Amino acid sequence: MTTVEPAVVLDRTGLGALVDVLRARGRVVVGPTVRDGAIVLAELDGADALPFGWGVELEAGHYRLVRRADGAAFAHSAGPQSWKNWLLPERVRQWTADRGADGALTVRAEQPAPASFAFLGVRPCDLRAIAIQDRVLTGGRHRDEDYQGRREGAFLIAVECTEPGATCFCVSMGTGPSAGPGYDLALTEVVDDNGHRFLARAGTPAGSDVLAEVPHRPADRSLTESARAAVEGAATRMGRTMPSVDLRALMAGSLTAERWNDVAARCLTCGNCTMACPTCFCTTTEDVTDLTGDHAERWRRWDSCYDLDFSLLHGGPVRPSPHSRYRQWLTHKLGTWYDQFDSSGCVGCGRCIVWCPVGIDITEEAHALHQEAGRPATQSDAEGP
Repeated sequence: MTTVEPAVVLDRTGLGALVDVLRARGRVVVGPTVRDGAIVLAELDGADALPFGWGVELEAGHYRLVRRADGAAFAHSAGPQSWKNWLLPERVRQWTADRGADGALTVRAEQPAPASFAFLGVRPCDLRAIAIQDRVLTGGRHRDEDYQGRREGAFLIAVECTEPGATCFCVSMGTGPSAGPGYDLALTEVVDDNGHRFLARAGTPAGSDVLAEVPHRPADRSLTESARAAVEGAATRMGRTMPSVDLRALMAGSLTAERWNDVAARCLTCGNCTMACPTCFCTTTEDVTDLTGDHAERWRRWDSCYDLDFSLLHGGPVRPSPHSRYRQWLTHKLGTWYDQFDSSGCVGCGRCIVWCPVGIDITEEAHALHQEAGRPATQSDAEGP
């Protein structure tokens, strides 16, 4: 997307003013902050709540906060949450029903209050994830009106990555570390001998309108080149990679691979990867009543394809084994998602690797399937689940 105006420079005071301007416009500003031993997404009262001077140490099944000497606010990788937590909340009430003293039943559809979010610190991989969920939840005949209402009211401030984590592989998925289309504002953080600054550019008229109210100065060539070099350098330091093959074809050709047995022996089918994933969208409904039976509610909540009841039909679940459930998740994420939505369902954020309690690595599994595909088939390969 062509930017509306040339890039400008904000200092830390300008970043604080940006948050203040958005709040003054009635927006709920959500961004990263330190809480409970992690960098989480939460409502911000001001820019001082950002994780200045904090980074993260990541590995498969491992996450630790670490102190940084440079005071950077956005030099950390994706945390346990994604923007899905705000656009597609874990639980949403859909309707209530009450029985009166005369026995008459009154049903009221839930009418959520209009949302006006400003998401500060959207990583390029998450920017793509939002676009993917837009396609899934609003791109077809059956739209999720709750999601659409939240999404239409969201103002997106992307922050380009200059320091990828050990589990990041956005380059392999074509989703980063530079910001693609879809943002209202994009920031690139630069901390060097000349100070702490943010190169800012608008991507929409709404972004330009907000930026006009924030103290800034024109960007010079030196800062622009420094910011570009930092982002380009990040692209060469990805902690993980996907095999350089057609992943859709790889998944389609690996349905009877022996590797599925190996990963199934480790997988707990806990569903952590689907909860942390910024694109997983499956939901179910549950009905609850009070003890009198006079009040009932229906709630939509997140579901996971790792749940044994997820594919339950008359007679039992379609995918009764961990083998079949892990294979369903991975082949859908990297393969059949294309058939449904014309893109991959993976954006390379690495959350599923970090938050897997046994450290299963989606990139390791893809490489293993690729390596097995190049070997002659054996009898065990043909057995399947």
